[in-house]
Amino acid sequence: MVILITGATGFIGRRLVLALRAAGHRVIVVTRRAGTTADEVSGDFTRDLDPATWVPRLRGVDVVINAVGIIREQGAQTFENIHTRAPQALFSAAVTAGVKRIVQISALGADRGRTGYFMSKHAADTYLASLPLAWTIVQPSLVFGAGGASASLFTLLASLPMIPLPGGGLQRIQPIHVDDLIAAMRELIETSVMNRRRVVLAGPEPVTLKDFLQRLRARMQLPRARFISIPAALMRASAAIAEHLPGSLLDRETLAMLNAGNTGSPEDTQRLLGRQPKAPEQLIADEQRDALRREAQLAWLLPLLRYSIALVWIWTGIVSLGLYPTQQSYELLARVGITGALAPVMLYGAAVLDLLIGVGILVLRRRGWLWLLQLAVIGGYTLIITFKLPEFWLHPYGPLSKNLVMLAAIYMLYTLEAPRWNTSS
Repeated sequence: MVILITGATGFIGRRLVLALRAAGHRVIVVTRRAGTTADEVSGDFTRDLDPATWVPRLRGVDVVINAVGIIREQGAQTFENIHTRAPQALFSAAVTAGVKRIVQISALGADRGRTGYFMSKHAADTYLASLPLAWTIVQPSLVFGAGGASASLFTLLASLPMIPLPGGGLQRIQPIHVDDLIAAMRELIETSVMNRRRVVLAGPEPVTLKDFLQRLRARMQLPRARFISIPAALMRASAAIAEHLPGSLLDRETLAMLNAGNTGSPEDTQRLLGRQPKAPEQLIADEQRDALRREAQLAWLLPLLRYSIALVWIWTGIVSLGLYPTQQSYELLARVGITGALAPVMLYGAAVLDLLIGVGILVLRRRGWLWLLQLAVIGGYTLIITFKLPEFWLHPYGPLSKNLVMLAAIYMLYTLEAPRWNTSS
């Protein structure tokens, strides 16, 4: 078959492309910047809202799979454009171009949810169901797999020393492993079963959020979890704040979807797989366990370290601006050769630099140069004091020896963040 897939670079889409190509199908992917190969076509769901735009791209295509989806709106990437208007244009064009079948990847709960995400998905589903061609609307539950946003979020939560649970963690979910999802979808596409119907793809049984996190924690071979229940009002307030943080998966929409639950019958999944889907305790394979545990722990340990270092710089700046006796600061500067009019310039200039470094750690997204600056500043301070005020090495509180820990921590952050700030633009 000739299969066209939108959202081919996404968590589900890229795995589906590999699976279908491995099965011998010709797979054409829709990308914003199409290359020179015949298996790529250009397409942008923020702009291509007219069916006429899509018709030439669909000539000779047997099956269209729409795997595009966003969890949060940003600029022109709105739920209306990405989930509703562009898919509707694509579906209409498929009818005109003679496409035999459309597979729409929707979401479990889209037909009853009241969030913008659910309603926009449901609008496209309803439109597709009205068209005169074969269609299948796939409704996956929470999809779990290495590299996925859901897996990253839930393994992070499960790895915390104290796990926060919204409303006590009684929300019911039914996660499905991404490998089971892809296998079920491949069977669905190749056999043309379940035409003109909605297909639920979910794990074998519903579990509460609390139970799910306990099972993940045990699978990662971490000590028994300790939980803290977060009141609903506080959770809503936290979600309202978190939705303004870059990269955060928590906002009022995702919280509402979590509270609504995400469960369904596993019968469709079992029929397509010919077996039971993986249970929650089977979602992490043995060979992935150690890597996922480290990734989950670093996901909160690195920010904790980063914020701690930022606080050290900010507090040092505040102390230097007057909380520490100014005269004593001048006396220390005089001992390293800084006197007269230069003394206040150096004292308050260094204090402002400390404050700026601390704030920069908190607000800048590309911090590579900032870590290097800190290494230089702390290294410079340490060398000067070593030669001019060597008694501080013998101070019982270790003001200089602690610099070695700071240098090591800053270099670790510089090294571990390097892949992100080196490749961003």
